[in-house]
Amino acid sequence: MYANHVYQNYIIASFHKYPEPVAKKLRRAIYYSKTDINPQEATKYYKQALQIAEEMQMDPFSDEIMGIKIEVAGLMERIQQFSKAIQVLEILRRDSLEWMEKFGSLEHNKKKRTRVLQKLVGISVKLGELYSQPVIYDRDMAESRLVWAVETVLQERQRRDTLKVSEEEEGSWLGDSEIGAAMESLAHNYEEKDQHHLATPLFLQALSLHGTSTCHSVILMNNLASSLAQQSPRAAAAAQAYAQSRTIDSAPDAIQQPPVTRETMLGNASTWAKKALDVAAGIKPPARDEECDVGCAVATHNLGEFAEMQKDFAEARKRYQEAVALSRAIGFQEGVENSSERLRNLAV
Repeated sequence: MYANHVYQNYIIASFHKYPEPVAKKLRRAIYYSKTDINPQEATKYYKQALQIAEEMQMDPFSDEIMGIKIEVAGLMERIQQFSKAIQVLEILRRDSLEWMEKFGSLEHNKKKRTRVLQKLVGISVKLGELYSQPVIYDRDMAESRLVWAVETVLQERQRRDTLKVSEEEEGSWLGDSEIGAAMESLAHNYEEKDQHHLATPLFLQALSLHGTSTCHSVILMNNLASSLAQQSPRAAAAAQAYAQSRTIDSAPDAIQQPPVTRETMLGNASTWAKKALDVAAGIKPPARDEECDVGCAVATHNLGEFAEMQKDFAEARKRYQEAVALSRAIGFQEGVENSSERLRNLAV
């Protein structure tokens, strides 16, 4: 979520901030990247814009210049040139880190440091996503970039709290939803590596930051339920011990006390899936969006899987049938296919 935010509105909303010679090239680049799609022409004009900006001595770490480079990476991603998108962002990340090391601590750079560090977090989250693409699939690099992003947002928040830093002094830092999004990205990375005991506390903390009354919280609760269900009891015990140190007022009993067994682990997972359904049911338009609808279908399917794991096949069949009906009603074809396949397997 935060990575997508980084890609948007850096250039189009800020044309008035560019000198006209740079803006002229950018208009052509934007035209060929978003209207009459021609990546080769778009790249040519982006490069020309950057060259002119350098000749005019524009700050290479301003929002405007960093935004051009981020937009180039976005273009590469849209045409599925993931390795080139990674190359652009890695160079920008490297140069930004060098600037931070050399000049970030200077008194007159306090607000600029905040802006550059925010960009670095977003770039690192996006790199984690790009490294996870099937054609790249470098899990170690994805984890490295995502871990850096999560550690950085937490360390910066702690530093500001400890030193009582004001926004007037250093500018505003990332909000809870943005920090939670970085944690969510890292949790998904661990899920892909079947390290669910590491994903669980991250999903839980992301939920605590995001809140428990939005459609996205429905998705997070589903993710948490799935993560809990796929852990071994030993790993679940460690994750739940961590979870007990967190407070989510709306679901205080969702994670049980140790000792943890397979039954209690699946019970915890079911509790979160049911909580997702309860939260979604309480959200009405216009606050209700597609995430709520899809979240309901996924939660219902998950409850079927949890029942199947517990050998309650009648309950599993009922939940899968409900999930198929929900998915069809909202046009969620993937949900229809997944739940229908589970139903067919039950019948064998």
